[in-house]
Amino acid sequence: MRHRRVRATVRQLRAPAALTLGAGLLLAPSGVTPEGCGDLTGGRLCVEGPVGGTGTFTTRYIRHGAGPETALRLGYQRADARITAFPGWFGTLRTEDAPAALTGTLDTAPGECVRGLLGQGDREYVTEWLCPD
Repeated sequence: MRHRRVRATVRQLRAPAALTLGAGLLLAPSGVTPEGCGDLTGGRLCVEGPVGGTGTFTTRYIRHGAGPETALRLGYQRADARITAFPGWFGTLRTEDAPAALTGTLDTAPGECVRGLLGQGDREYVTEWLCPD
């Protein structure tokens, strides 16, 4: 399974995978992107949650402008200093003009980081890592 990096970060825990650009999900111009988010030309992908403990995490994709209805998988990936885990999926939904968000409960350890995942067809996109302060 290949992952495409949405935005490089200084908290990167492993070398970035090759970046393949998908229809409607191309990299956006650089700017200030909130922690745990990644900008795409078609929208913004973010993950939110209490990193370093148990709680509700949400992966959200907010599309800029209208577009065709699309099936999206939304999920997460966890990492610590030793390993980057396989993706976990909150589920799949169809979106057209509204933001897409799915939520689940994770138990993250102190020092563990989480990033959001968006799967569309056979391509996956990731946010930057969200790590405890």
